[in-house]
Order: sequence, then structure tokens, then C-alpha cells
Amino acid sequence: MPATPSPGLLRWLVPVLIVVVSLTVGGGLLARELYQPPRRDDGPATSVRATTPWPPGRQPGSPKVGFTGDAAAHPEAEPVRRLLQEHFDAINARDYDRWARTVVAERTQTQPRPEWLANYRSTRDGSILVYRIEAAPNGLTVLIGFTSTQDVADAPPELPEACIRWRLALPLARQHDGWRIDTLPAGSTPEYTSC
Repeated sequence: MPATPSPGLLRWLVPVLIVVVSLTVGGGLLARELYQPPRRDDGPATSVRATTPWPPGRQPGSPKVGFTGDAAAHPEAEPVRRLLQEHFDAINARDYDRWARTVVAERTQTQPRPEWLANYRSTRDGSILVYRIEAAPNGLTVLIGFTSTQDVADAPPELPEACIRWRLALPLARQHDGWRIDTLPAGSTPEYTSC
């Protein structure tokens, strides 16, 4: 005949089982949140674009900033989109003052107006796609690709081409009035190829 558990043991067994089951369910829910793929929430404020390049005659492509699904799901996607749209619009319009409002002060000090205007005199940027937004120690890192067209004389000396595809990690710093594009870390080099 099996032994009957004592009433004192039964009194402790039920609460212990409830705690164990609750912890198991809670741990499972936490693991699901941590390990599931990012949610693809394509709200009206962000656009999700494929990476198909534009034909040569239509380069550099649309000047509108687009996002992959992963980048669009980031909580800072909309402020990042506004910042990057303003930044690229300023370059395309050759508007130094507008550009200066999108970057940290150190960048304007290293690129004063005359130098900036000379550097971007023939540049047109488009096909702008944010691949990912990641947390960084002092802000965010935005993994971005875009296409630039320019006079060959204004292209980087290492790649004298009229059309270049760029991929880089842009550091963003939070300022008192929002995000700004920070200076690139020493030794960082963007990837670029001809179109």
C-alpha cells in the first residue's frame, strides 16, 4: 500500500508547484521575446524597400530614405528617418546650413562651408536604404547604403566613377534637440563600389 503524504507536505506542495509552473511559463515567454525574429511592422511613417538597384539612366534613384523590415521595427526608426531624410535632402539641395543641423558640431568644424560646397558640388544621393539600427555605447549605429552620382572629377580619388554605391555604419549621437550624425570613429572606412 503506497504511503499517504502528510497534510503538512501537501500544504507546501501546491504553492511550490504554482511557483515552479509560473517561473517556467514566464521563462518561456521571455525566451520567445528574446529569440524570435524582429517584428515586421511597416507603419505609414516608414517605408520598406527592396535592394534592387536602379537602371543606369535612373541613378542615383529615389531620394527618399527607405528601411528594411528589421530597421523599420526599431523604436527609433521614425526619428532616424527624419534625420537622414533631412541630411540627404540638404546634400542634394547644396544647403550647408540645413546639413549642419543634421550633424554634430565637430563635423561642421572639420568641413566648413567652402570645403563642403566644393566636396558636394555635383553630388546627387539616392537609393537610400537603412538596413539596421543598433544600440551603441554613446547613441546608435545606423547601417546604411546609398548611391551617389557625381562628376568623375568629384569622386573619391581611389574610385573615379560617376556612380558609386556606398555602405557604411553611421554613428548617431543624441543631442538636446534630437539625434545628430556623429563623427566617424578613427580608422573606420565605408565600403564603396562602382554602380
